[in-house]
Amino acid sequence: MIGVLVQVAYDGTLFSGWAAQKEARTVEETLRGAILAVDPRATGPRGTSRTDAGVHADGQLAAFDATIEMPPRGWVLTLNQHLPEDAAVRAAQLVPTGFAPRFASKKKRYRYDLLLDKVRDPILCNRTWRIGYDMDMGAVTREAQAIVGTHDFAAFRAAADERSETVRTMEAVTVRVASDDPRRVSIFIDGSAFLYNMVRILVGTLVDVGRGHLPEGTIARALDGRSRALAGQTAPPQGLTLVSIDVALPAEAGERWPR
Repeated sequence: MIGVLVQVAYDGTLFSGWAAQKEARTVEETLRGAILAVDPRATGPRGTSRTDAGVHADGQLAAFDATIEMPPRGWVLTLNQHLPEDAAVRAAQLVPTGFAPRFASKKKRYRYDLLLDKVRDPILCNRTWRIGYDMDMGAVTREAQAIVGTHDFAAFRAAADERSETVRTMEAVTVRVASDDPRRVSIFIDGSAFLYNMVRILVGTLVDVGRGHLPEGTIARALDGRSRALAGQTAPPQGLTLVSIDVALPAEAGERWPR
Protein backbone atom coordinates (compact mmCIF):
# COMPACT_ATOMS: atom_id res chain seq x y z
CA MET A 1 0.00 0.00 0.00
CA ILE A 2 1.05 3.59 -0.64
CA GLY A 3 -0.46 6.78 0.74
CA VAL A 4 -1.56 9.63 -1.50
CA LEU A 5 -2.44 13.18 -0.41
CA VAL A 6 -4.49 15.19 -2.89
CA GLN A 7 -5.60 18.82 -3.06
CA VAL A 8 -9.21 18.96 -4.22
CA ALA A 9 -11.10 21.92 -5.65
CA TYR A 10 -14.85 21.99 -6.19
CA ASP A 11 -17.80 24.22 -6.90
CA GLY A 12 -20.13 23.35 -4.05
CA THR A 13 -23.34 24.52 -5.74
CA LEU A 14 -24.63 21.04 -6.63
CA PHE A 15 -22.98 19.16 -3.76
CA SER A 16 -24.58 18.43 -0.38
CA GLY A 17 -21.29 19.24 1.31
CA TRP A 18 -18.08 17.27 1.72
CA ALA A 19 -19.11 14.45 4.07
CA ALA A 20 -20.83 11.33 2.75
CA GLN A 21 -24.60 11.26 3.29
CA LYS A 22 -27.22 8.71 2.40
CA GLU A 23 -28.87 9.41 -0.96
CA ALA A 24 -27.03 12.72 -1.41
CA ARG A 25 -24.35 13.89 -3.83
CA THR A 26 -21.28 14.75 -1.78
CA VAL A 27 -17.68 15.57 -2.61
CA GLU A 28 -16.34 12.75 -0.43
CA GLU A 29 -18.38 10.09 -2.24
CA THR A 30 -17.62 11.60 -5.64
CA LEU A 31 -13.88 11.51 -4.94
CA ARG A 32 -14.16 8.00 -3.51
CA GLY A 33 -15.82 6.85 -6.72
CA ALA A 34 -12.94 8.25 -8.78
CA ILE A 35 -10.35 6.60 -6.54
CA LEU A 36 -12.05 3.21 -6.71
CA ALA A 37 -12.39 3.51 -10.48
CA VAL A 38 -8.58 3.68 -10.63
CA ASP A 39 -7.83 1.24 -7.79
CA PRO A 40 -10.75 -0.92 -6.56
CA ARG A 41 -8.78 -1.95 -3.47
CA ALA A 42 -7.98 1.59 -2.32
CA THR A 43 -9.24 2.90 1.04
CA GLY A 44 -10.31 6.45 1.86
CA PRO A 45 -10.51 9.33 1.24
CA ARG A 46 -9.82 10.94 4.62
CA GLY A 47 -10.75 14.61 4.32
CA THR A 48 -9.56 17.56 6.37
CA SER A 49 -12.50 19.98 6.51
CA ARG A 50 -16.23 19.17 6.40
CA THR A 51 -17.59 21.93 4.17
CA ASP A 52 -21.36 22.46 4.09
CA ALA A 53 -23.76 22.21 1.16
CA GLY A 54 -23.13 25.03 -1.30
CA VAL A 55 -19.67 25.88 0.08
CA HIS A 56 -16.76 25.83 -2.37
CA ALA A 57 -13.11 24.83 -2.03
CA ASP A 58 -9.84 25.59 -3.75
CA GLY A 59 -7.63 23.78 -1.27
CA GLN A 60 -9.45 20.90 0.40
CA LEU A 61 -7.01 18.13 1.35
CA ALA A 62 -7.76 14.41 1.42
CA ALA A 63 -5.61 11.30 1.76
CA PHE A 64 -6.17 7.71 0.68
CA ASP A 65 -4.23 4.46 0.58
CA ALA A 66 -3.79 2.67 -2.74
CA THR A 67 -2.36 -0.61 -3.98
CA ILE A 68 -1.24 0.82 -7.33
CA GLU A 69 2.13 2.52 -7.53
CA MET A 70 1.88 5.71 -9.54
CA PRO A 71 3.73 9.05 -9.39
CA PRO A 72 1.81 12.14 -8.20
CA ARG A 73 1.38 13.39 -11.76
CA GLY A 74 -0.28 10.12 -12.68
CA TRP A 75 -2.73 10.34 -9.79
CA VAL A 76 -3.74 13.90 -10.70
CA LEU A 77 -4.34 13.15 -14.37
CA THR A 78 -5.95 9.74 -13.85
CA LEU A 79 -8.33 10.73 -11.06
CA ASN A 80 -9.52 13.77 -13.01
CA GLN A 81 -10.63 11.47 -15.82
CA HIS A 82 -13.21 10.05 -13.40
CA LEU A 83 -14.36 13.29 -11.76
CA PRO A 84 -17.21 15.57 -12.92
CA GLU A 85 -16.69 19.09 -14.20
CA ASP A 86 -17.44 20.69 -10.81
CA ALA A 87 -14.65 18.85 -8.95
CA ALA A 88 -10.95 18.30 -9.69
CA VAL A 89 -7.77 17.04 -8.10
CA ARG A 90 -5.39 19.99 -8.38
CA ALA A 91 -2.25 18.40 -6.93
CA ALA A 92 -0.95 15.20 -5.34
CA GLN A 93 2.00 13.85 -3.39
CA LEU A 94 2.94 10.53 -1.82
CA VAL A 95 2.69 10.19 1.97
CA PRO A 96 2.92 7.29 4.45
CA THR A 97 -0.10 4.99 4.52
CA GLY A 98 -2.74 5.95 7.05
CA PHE A 99 -1.82 9.63 6.98
CA ALA A 100 -4.80 11.65 8.26
CA PRO A 101 -4.51 15.32 7.20
CA ARG A 102 -7.31 16.37 9.54
CA PHE A 103 -5.11 15.69 12.57
CA ALA A 104 -2.06 17.28 10.95
CA SER A 105 -3.83 20.55 10.13
CA LYS A 106 -2.08 23.68 11.43
CA LYS A 107 -4.00 26.51 9.77
CA LYS A 108 -6.96 27.02 7.45
CA ARG A 109 -7.79 30.02 5.30
CA TYR A 110 -11.36 30.82 4.32
CA ARG A 111 -12.56 33.54 1.97
CA TYR A 112 -16.06 34.96 1.98
CA ASP A 113 -17.09 36.92 -1.12
CA LEU A 114 -19.69 39.67 -1.03
CA LEU A 115 -21.27 41.40 -4.01
CA LEU A 116 -22.35 44.98 -3.24
CA ASP A 117 -24.96 45.45 -5.93
CA LYS A 118 -28.59 46.52 -5.83
CA VAL A 119 -29.34 44.31 -8.85
CA ARG A 120 -28.62 40.59 -9.03
CA ASP A 121 -25.75 39.37 -11.20
CA PRO A 122 -26.45 35.87 -12.60
CA ILE A 123 -22.74 35.28 -13.30
CA LEU A 124 -21.85 35.63 -9.61
CA CYS A 125 -25.02 34.36 -7.94
CA ASN A 126 -23.50 31.00 -6.92
CA ARG A 127 -20.18 32.43 -5.72
CA THR A 128 -21.12 35.55 -3.74
CA TRP A 129 -23.65 36.87 -1.26
CA ARG A 130 -25.31 39.87 -2.88
CA ILE A 131 -25.84 42.76 -0.48
CA GLY A 132 -28.43 45.12 -1.91
CA TYR A 133 -28.31 47.86 0.75
CA ASP A 134 -25.69 50.47 1.57
CA MET A 135 -22.70 49.25 3.57
CA ASP A 136 -20.21 51.13 5.74
CA MET A 137 -17.07 49.20 4.81
CA GLY A 138 -15.00 51.21 7.28
CA ALA A 139 -17.20 49.87 10.08
CA VAL A 140 -16.83 46.34 8.70
CA THR A 141 -13.04 46.64 8.63
CA ARG A 142 -12.88 48.01 12.17
CA GLU A 143 -15.27 45.37 13.52
CA ALA A 144 -13.30 42.55 11.86
CA GLN A 145 -10.24 43.28 14.00
CA ALA A 146 -12.09 42.03 17.10
CA ILE A 147 -11.97 38.53 15.60
CA VAL A 148 -8.16 38.35 15.65
CA GLY A 149 -6.56 36.54 18.59
CA THR A 150 -7.45 33.68 20.90
CA HIS A 151 -11.08 33.86 22.03
CA ASP A 152 -13.98 31.72 23.11
CA PHE A 153 -16.13 31.64 19.95
CA ALA A 154 -19.14 29.93 21.55
CA ALA A 155 -21.40 32.74 20.29
CA PHE A 156 -20.34 32.06 16.70
CA ARG A 157 -21.33 28.44 16.19
CA ALA A 158 -24.47 26.72 15.00
CA ALA A 159 -26.72 24.92 17.47
CA ALA A 160 -25.70 21.57 15.97
CA ASP A 161 -22.12 22.08 17.19
CA GLU A 162 -22.01 20.39 20.60
CA ARG A 163 -18.25 20.49 21.21
CA SER A 164 -17.33 21.47 24.75
CA GLU A 165 -14.11 23.24 23.72
CA THR A 166 -14.93 26.46 21.85
CA VAL A 167 -11.70 28.44 22.21
CA ARG A 168 -10.05 29.09 18.86
CA THR A 169 -7.19 31.26 17.59
CA MET A 170 -7.69 33.51 14.56
CA GLU A 171 -4.37 34.70 13.15
CA ALA A 172 -5.62 37.31 10.69
CA VAL A 173 -8.76 38.84 9.18
CA THR A 174 -8.48 40.89 6.00
CA VAL A 175 -11.22 42.85 4.20
CA ARG A 176 -10.27 43.47 0.58
CA VAL A 177 -12.08 45.25 -2.27
CA ALA A 178 -11.33 43.80 -5.72
CA SER A 179 -9.15 46.20 -7.70
CA ASP A 180 -10.98 45.46 -10.95
CA ASP A 181 -14.53 45.45 -9.55
CA PRO A 182 -15.42 47.68 -6.56
CA ARG A 183 -18.67 45.75 -6.13
CA ARG A 184 -16.74 42.68 -4.95
CA VAL A 185 -15.48 42.48 -1.38
CA SER A 186 -13.58 39.48 0.01
CA ILE A 187 -13.17 38.73 3.71
CA PHE A 188 -10.22 36.41 4.45
CA ILE A 189 -10.10 34.63 7.81
CA ASP A 190 -7.02 32.62 8.85
CA GLY A 191 -7.26 30.38 11.89
CA SER A 192 -6.02 27.20 13.48
CA ALA A 193 -9.48 25.60 13.59
CA PHE A 194 -13.13 26.59 13.29
CA LEU A 195 -16.48 25.71 14.83
CA TYR A 196 -19.52 24.66 12.79
CA ASN A 197 -20.76 27.65 10.72
CA MET A 198 -18.32 29.91 12.55
CA VAL A 199 -17.07 31.79 9.48
CA ARG A 200 -20.58 32.31 8.14
CA ILE A 201 -21.83 33.69 11.47
CA LEU A 202 -18.82 35.97 11.78
CA VAL A 203 -19.41 37.31 8.26
CA GLY A 204 -23.14 37.67 8.87
CA THR A 205 -22.37 39.71 11.97
CA LEU A 206 -19.92 41.92 10.06
CA VAL A 207 -22.57 42.57 7.42
CA ASP A 208 -25.15 43.43 10.09
CA VAL A 209 -22.69 45.95 11.54
CA GLY A 210 -21.87 47.35 8.09
CA ARG A 211 -25.52 47.96 7.26
CA GLY A 212 -26.17 49.58 10.66
CA HIS A 213 -28.43 46.79 11.90
CA LEU A 214 -26.02 46.08 14.78
CA PRO A 215 -23.67 48.58 16.48
CA GLU A 216 -19.90 48.48 16.29
CA GLY A 217 -18.49 46.42 19.14
CA THR A 218 -21.03 43.62 18.62
CA ILE A 219 -18.38 40.95 18.00
CA ALA A 220 -16.47 41.86 21.18
CA ARG A 221 -19.68 41.76 23.23
CA ALA A 222 -20.69 38.41 21.72
CA LEU A 223 -17.25 36.95 22.46
CA ASP A 224 -17.58 38.05 26.09
CA GLY A 225 -21.20 36.94 26.43
CA ARG A 226 -20.71 33.55 24.68
CA SER A 227 -24.35 33.61 23.51
CA ARG A 228 -25.45 33.04 19.91
CA ALA A 229 -28.24 35.58 20.49
CA LEU A 230 -25.62 38.34 20.79
CA ALA A 231 -24.19 37.74 17.29
CA GLY A 232 -25.67 38.50 13.90
CA GLN A 233 -27.19 36.46 11.10
CA THR A 234 -25.64 33.42 9.42
CA ALA A 235 -24.32 34.30 5.98
CA PRO A 236 -25.51 32.01 3.15
CA PRO A 237 -23.14 29.23 2.02
CA GLN A 238 -22.49 30.22 -1.59
CA GLY A 239 -20.11 33.06 -0.73
CA LEU A 240 -17.75 30.84 1.27
CA THR A 241 -14.63 29.16 -0.12
CA LEU A 242 -12.08 27.01 1.69
CA VAL A 243 -8.93 28.54 0.19
CA SER A 244 -6.13 26.51 1.72
CA ILE A 245 -5.08 24.21 4.54
CA ASP A 246 -1.57 24.06 5.98
CA VAL A 247 -0.65 20.63 7.34
CA ALA A 248 2.40 19.23 9.08
CA LEU A 249 3.66 16.73 6.54
CA PRO A 250 5.58 13.66 7.67
CA ALA A 251 9.29 13.58 6.84
CA GLU A 252 8.67 10.72 4.39
CA ALA A 253 6.30 12.78 2.21
CA GLY A 254 7.35 13.03 -1.41
CA GLU A 255 7.33 15.97 -3.77
CA ARG A 256 4.06 17.58 -4.77
CA TRP A 257 2.94 17.72 -8.41
CA PRO A 258 2.48 20.29 -9.73
CA ARG A 259 4.59 22.31 -7.33
